[in-house]
Amino acid sequence: MTSASQRPDGPARTSAPSPVTRLIATDLDGTLLRDDKSVSERTVAALAAAEQAGIEVFFVTGRPARWMGVVSDHVHGHGLAICANGAAVVDLHDDARIIEVRPLARTAALSVVRALREAAPGTSFAVEMTTGIHYEPDYPPFFQDPGATVATAEKLLREEPGTPAAPVLKLLAHHAELSPDAFLELARSVAGGYASITRSSPTALLEVSGPGVSKASTLAMCCAERGISPEEVVAFGDMPNDVEMLTWAGTSYAMGNAHPDVITAASGRTVANNEDGVAVVIERILAEHAQRQDAQPQ
Repeated sequence: MTSASQRPDGPARTSAPSPVTRLIATDLDGTLLRDDKSVSERTVAALAAAEQAGIEVFFVTGRPARWMGVVSDHVHGHGLAICANGAAVVDLHDDARIIEVRPLARTAALSVVRALREAAPGTSFAVEMTTGIHYEPDYPPFFQDPGATVATAEKLLREEPGTPAAPVLKLLAHHAELSPDAFLELARSVAGGYASITRSSPTALLEVSGPGVSKASTLAMCCAERGISPEEVVAFGDMPNDVEMLTWAGTSYAMGNAHPDVITAASGRTVANNEDGVAVVIERILAEHAQRQDAQPQ
């Protein structure tokens, strides 16, 4: 017989009473979004109901601000989102304007480039700045940007005297032959001293941020500003770039389609993104809130 803690949609593995949820933090791709990048009607309704019940919702994603249109109509209240794996806080009520940046120093980015060129020949790079993405000639054309500069990473990261340099949000590193997890392990071993390195793609594509910058650290900052403790946060994710956030949150859920490291890090599991796993849990949280209110003396 399967216990509640083992069910894909079961509660967190804890015997203590669930604390009152004040904030929901959810990844987007592979988590809140279905595989076709849509937000289901059930999920839209669950997000709106959570906000109506006084629970803040934060979208916490590796996406840059310019790719947040997919959920901009579904953010309520504060209107903020955490983008680029914690490197930017964005106001979705103000045309995805970046209001806070936690940049990657260009010297650190160059150190990562040098280390990976030596340890993993064939690595190609892109640089995500507050002004947009720029990439090397060999970098795969995942998303063509007509305004991008195409040049070596060393040139893209060079600071020109007398010219203010746009803050770097992420360095992206791609390898055509290594497996995604092997590339991540290698990169952390040779360059982890310079930056935070993670991944969210099914391909060997790494995302490099400033030291200590992660979804978790920026979410913790935003929660502290609101007087919200980790125990009052419920988080959702599916890939390695979610691990720190799921570990930090008092209650966390790995999606049914999650990476094994995410399943290990989370305190609970829900069903897959295509089955509206985030909405399933939110609906249960709201039902528990309603029960608490009904139990209070009138």
